[in-house]
Amino acid sequence: MTVAEIDAILGGWFSLGQWSRTDRSMNGLQVGRGERQVKKIASAVDACQETFRRAAEQQADMLLVHHGLFWGAPIAVTGAHYERVRFLIENDIALYAIHLPLDEHVRLGNNAVIASELGMEDCKPFGNYRGISVGIQGRLPKAQPLEAIVKQLFGGREHTLKVLPFGPDLIESIGIISGGAPREVAQAIDEGLDLYITGDASHEVYHMVQEAGINVIFGGHYSTEIWGVRAAGEEFAKEYGLEHVFIDVPTGL
Repeated sequence: MTVAEIDAILGGWFSLGQWSRTDRSMNGLQVGRGERQVKKIASAVDACQETFRRAAEQQADMLLVHHGLFWGAPIAVTGAHYERVRFLIENDIALYAIHLPLDEHVRLGNNAVIASELGMEDCKPFGNYRGISVGIQGRLPKAQPLEAIVKQLFGGREHTLKVLPFGPDLIESIGIISGGAPREVAQAIDEGLDLYITGDASHEVYHMVQEAGINVIFGGHYSTEIWGVRAAGEEFAKEYGLEHVFIDVPTGL
């Protein structure tokens, strides 16, 4: 299977063409040869030298990431950016990025996979971003304490957490927007949800959260965005008979 064939398939899976005016990320193939044969795919959250080095060590032919190298405006290929691109070219590793489409996807997106991990039911789109609902909301089949949800999702990564336990002791309704969406807690409050889960914390929402009486888990940007890219890599590799490895390079943020 070639890079070009994978590009076409993933572009269809995630409807990348629909995001050009909404997402700053240059979604799709960012570095690589279309004719390159691919036997092994690596997936990771961030495009960085550590990720690239470990992908090369794993003998990956293609790297699927959530945060790529190119974001909207043109950027000179110099300095650290040059070294990143040079490493990919010299090691013949294709780089493929999927940003907001990998948050929004109803089955393979970060939010959808987190919801599935929790066993949430009656899920529907949530969290307006430039007219698009990139998050998800739903209900647990049985109410759970906040501590159990934290342990289930972020066990072993507790150092990235900030938890505001200002809502009900037992949680049923949950809204999720992975990554950097602290202000969107206002939408969770409007929906009357018991818990809001996102990545980045923000001081400015603290009192709003406390006074509204909602629980919030700031799980860390990285830790809330491992889910989708890993699931996409695993599913694609399984469906097309390729090898897959997830490269975990946590930032602690």
